[in-house]
Amino acid sequence: MARTLTDEQVRAEAERHERARVEVVSIAPVTVEHPAATLDDAYAIQQAWVEMQIADGASLIGRKIGLTSRAMQQQMQIGEPDFGALLDYMAITEGSELRRAGYVDPRIEVELAFVIAKRLEGDRLSVIDVLRATEYVVPALELIDARSHRVDPVTKRPRTIVDTIADNAADAGIITGGRPMRVDDVDLRWAGAILSRNGTVEETGLAAAVLNHPAYGIAWLARRLAPHGLAIEPGQVILSGSFTRAVPAAAGDTFVADYGPLGTVSIHFT
Repeated sequence: MARTLTDEQVRAEAERHERARVEVVSIAPVTVEHPAATLDDAYAIQQAWVEMQIADGASLIGRKIGLTSRAMQQQMQIGEPDFGALLDYMAITEGSELRRAGYVDPRIEVELAFVIAKRLEGDRLSVIDVLRATEYVVPALELIDARSHRVDPVTKRPRTIVDTIADNAADAGIITGGRPMRVDDVDLRWAGAILSRNGTVEETGLAAAVLNHPAYGIAWLARRLAPHGLAIEPGQVILSGSFTRAVPAAAGDTFVADYGPLGTVSIHFT
């Protein structure tokens, strides 16, 4: 799918999203001003934003994969997942406190994080290749925070997949905890979690909900990066996709994800 935006327009959109993140405000989705914007435009905006972050001193520590469930793909009218970048300042210490006022629309998702030991590149990678390249898997929470309006207040246009990708797939943070496990020591499809908010169970799920196997999305990501000369590098952390719905966070909320034998991950909002 070809680009429709100029380099100047891509840069302007990346800067607009960065201002929204820093100022903690919602902005109009990209497709309000650019209704013909494509997925290629969206990823170009995302990449321009990532390059801005790196130029300011941030470093890329991995990637996140989203829209891994069939239901979400149908809702967003797309036939594949999406991805965003994980930067060093997005790594949040397990059990710490976050200011709710520091985010536009914070939500928590339950995932597995893969820590990669060997480079994953090429357009023919399989789940087996991913498992062989994985150092360990660890329970994780993803903090998502969409900076664009779900429905634009002026035009009433709903946010689309193009808008979400341009917004770095709404990625805002990663919290890891529990017990790191080697892939041979656990059946990843049956890895499950119970997500509680303030002691009340909000969501439960199995990792099989992520494309039937959480490693599948990582193989997809490596194949998706290959045409751009990119790969998943050793040491990178990959969030493989949520297997629960995103739960909104308010000031005073404490989230605990219980992964059973894999341990727990928690975070608190003030």
